[in-house]
Amino acid sequence: MGAETEYGIHAPGGGGFNATWLSTQVVHAYSRQTSHRAAAGGETRWDYTDEDPLADARGWSMPRSAAHPSQLTDSEHELTAAQIALEGGESGDASIPLMMNMVLGNGARLYVDHAHPEYSSPEVTNPLDAVRWDAAGDLVALAAVRRIADTPGVPGINLYKNNTDNKAVSYGSHENYLMPRSVPFNNIVTGLTPFFVTRAIMCGAGRVGIGQDGSGVGFQISQRADFFEAQVGLETTIRRPIINTRDEPHAVADKYRRLHVIIGDANLSQVSNYLKFGTTALVLDMIEHGSAPELEFADPVASLRDISHDWQLQQTHELADGSRVSALDVQWRYLTAARTHCAANGSSDPETGDGHTAAVLAKWEEVLTALGNDPMSLAGQLEWVAKLQLLQQYKARDNMAWDDPRLGLIDLQWSDIRPEKGLYYKLLQRGRMQRVVTDESIAAAVQQPPTDTRAYFRGRCIQEFGAHVVGASWDSVIFELPTLRRLQRVSTKEPLRGTEQLTRTLFAEHTGLQEFLAALLADVH
Repeated sequence: MGAETEYGIHAPGGGGFNATWLSTQVVHAYSRQTSHRAAAGGETRWDYTDEDPLADARGWSMPRSAAHPSQLTDSEHELTAAQIALEGGESGDASIPLMMNMVLGNGARLYVDHAHPEYSSPEVTNPLDAVRWDAAGDLVALAAVRRIADTPGVPGINLYKNNTDNKAVSYGSHENYLMPRSVPFNNIVTGLTPFFVTRAIMCGAGRVGIGQDGSGVGFQISQRADFFEAQVGLETTIRRPIINTRDEPHAVADKYRRLHVIIGDANLSQVSNYLKFGTTALVLDMIEHGSAPELEFADPVASLRDISHDWQLQQTHELADGSRVSALDVQWRYLTAARTHCAANGSSDPETGDGHTAAVLAKWEEVLTALGNDPMSLAGQLEWVAKLQLLQQYKARDNMAWDDPRLGLIDLQWSDIRPEKGLYYKLLQRGRMQRVVTDESIAAAVQQPPTDTRAYFRGRCIQEFGAHVVGASWDSVIFELPTLRRLQRVSTKEPLRGTEQLTRTLFAEHTGLQEFLAALLADVH
């Protein structure tokens, strides 16, 4: 599993600057900040060889001529140039390069995606590591912001971990999960849709304003809910679907599927992020084994929005059979099914299980119980509740209504990634937000890759041989050697190969790139 975060970007003193150009400067700034650099410190080309953003999991491919430009994510230079031209505005100092992509020494990717800087975390195998390496991305972004502040010719830039500018624009926080290709996609749709429609009550980030442009008065649970318009579809920036069908496995295609999830909010709260990844992974495991609950909303898109608007958790929503359920009812059904499923396969056993499953189940139950009794009791854990409590305190103190623009500014300031400015970080520093991983482990994740996936191999290649890495992707690393005329492309299509256990000796014994590649290829053959 892994996360993708598009950060909101703003240059307070440079309103005329192009947003895409500003985003390239975030990538460039971090390339100057880190010692783990590929391509001798220049831009690392992303290897698009095996990518097809128009392949649909339902069995067909959208014609390129019919695709929205934002869907053509397999051509970053064309997309970014087109975006800059479309947006207009200033492009800053021409002597500063347009750097659009980096592969990092922790196995992650930092790049420009649709006028936003995006951090894509490395592949991990459990929800704690998903939280850890996602939070590491916030430190990467912060380091870039600090570097830009000290760079002549570039306006100061602020980054926000949120999902909307409240001017009808939304940007994504995506999740990715590895699944067997053998699971019928329709099973994924039917098993996941009710879960996703209701999941925000645990992992929503909270938002001031109703509707895509935020002009409606009030507070809602999710930043993203109002921007979804379909149950199933290929798009990610238009006609957004609850279940995305993009079929880019980034792995052995006939063996694996990568489920690309676009419906989540960007979370700063560690507990919300932990539950987002942990519960979804358990639901996918139930779907794989045919034990997910069977229920269907009459109108999933409408229910998604209604649930987000109902922060008191009082409403019920119609199912296809005519009965009505609350969001809590649905989540309890999934938790009950997950407990039965995990008890049957032994994964939740405290002595023989994997350790993570039992912890996720316990936290899931704790949170659902508290939501049923007193949602505000979770202000130290769930992001939307913490934000709501803070906003209500400001409202009461200054006698503000929900349409007071000052509340919108507080909402924005919540997500500022600078610890001295961000309101979430203020609460964290005061011990008012619960942690599931330590600051020390997050700082380590900025520098080091996970040890139990192919991200270890990718990250170590950047660390050890970065000057000779000219390209990479999730399933490849490309080297350039002065003594060879052809580039050397190493395929990494098996996500659980390239781990520390499998490659530690290779890195330790072969410190020169040529001998390293020779030993690697000999081992493969």
